[in-house]
Amino acid sequence: MTPLVTPLITLCLFLLAPHPGIADPLPKAAASFGPVDPAQASLGQLLFYDPILSGNKTVSCATCHHPRFGTSDGLSLGLGDGGIGLGPKDRHPDPANPPEQRIGRNAPALFNLGAAEFTSLFHDGRLQADPTLPSGVRTPLGADMEAGFDSVLAAQAMFPVLSGDEMAGHYSESDVSQAVRLGVLTGPDGAWSILSHRVEDIPQYRADFTAIIGPRAITFADIANMIAAFIADEWRADNSPFDLFLRYDFPLPDPAARGMALFYGKAGCSACHAGQFQTDHAFHAIAMPQIGPGKAARFERHNRDTGRMRVTGDPADAYRFRTPSLRNVTRTAPYGHSGAYATLDGVLRHHLAPVARLRGYDPAQAVLAGPGFDSDFALMADPAEVAAIAAANELTGVSLGEDEIADLLAFLQALDSPVGKTGGLGVPDQVPSGLAVDQ
Repeated sequence: MTPLVTPLITLCLFLLAPHPGIADPLPKAAASFGPVDPAQASLGQLLFYDPILSGNKTVSCATCHHPRFGTSDGLSLGLGDGGIGLGPKDRHPDPANPPEQRIGRNAPALFNLGAAEFTSLFHDGRLQADPTLPSGVRTPLGADMEAGFDSVLAAQAMFPVLSGDEMAGHYSESDVSQAVRLGVLTGPDGAWSILSHRVEDIPQYRADFTAIIGPRAITFADIANMIAAFIADEWRADNSPFDLFLRYDFPLPDPAARGMALFYGKAGCSACHAGQFQTDHAFHAIAMPQIGPGKAARFERHNRDTGRMRVTGDPADAYRFRTPSLRNVTRTAPYGHSGAYATLDGVLRHHLAPVARLRGYDPAQAVLAGPGFDSDFALMADPAEVAAIAAANELTGVSLGEDEIADLLAFLQALDSPVGKTGGLGVPDQVPSGLAVDQ
């Protein structure tokens, strides 16, 4: 039997019977997206690109989640407050107010987060929908979490403003960073309230909110809900060649078709990258290299990031991270929770031999802006730390030839949606605060 016939037979059998790793290949099986109010999405667009929501009024949501870089920032680990410029070529520390450290994890893409199946967010799943709680969302704030968020996406959108490295700023250099330093995050004097008042004081924002919520005071949940509506509407990406194949039997190019047979067969990718958006929403340890400061507290110096274990406290969850969706994956480099791999080819090869790739990791594969930080590769230089990551690995390697790797990459390219590249509303020329917009 020729090398081409075998994968085609596998693919035909795959199509004839429902496959546990893929959405039912019928039009009715499209993901569930709730309706989005156009007025809310338009207001959310302005807030998303407006630096008014950062302590020093220099960083917006779009700084780390920009359409130019696949709704991420093009960096392994970003520079938040104290950074200047946009993207891997231009982002650099502000000499007058440099960042204290890099952001501890890679900025995740925002595609399809409006789909109902996305109920757990962040690399470690520390935000999760929970209807038993008053707020409807389980978060690190616990009982202090405010109510009024329409979804877990809304809650997720607003936690970066509480991070000094991301948006709040250095200790005590603004009213927001001072509140964060003191641990006053919610309530009438908290960081969220300070930011809400900033927005309330801008006439255009007040008028736009009044048209949606009436004359009552603007809460931070209101701001978050508008941003979530924008994200859900702007970056819905479910019209890729793969989707057209599922819904209407439009054929994929031969390399992508062979790659799909590998993805759902020999390569075993669908064991974790399941469903219509190629994620099981679960947490797995795959020996991913750890670069940068990790999630250590300021008083800690180990630069370690144990992933899901930081949320659950269960040692069995050590070094587990959430399975990312693969939609538009060719545009969301670098890859991994710490952005350790600059190319899709690099991270795919890591999956084929995870422990060997971890131990042989080349720091040149990272994309880090500006001069180096002491924490950049400190953990990878510690044999004991690398051994701990390797010991937690649960991914079995796979042997693939170069042609098979090329076919897998072709299939991953077939997951790209044209509409998802720029979104519908795009980047506004200006925002109501009058602050500069990242273009």
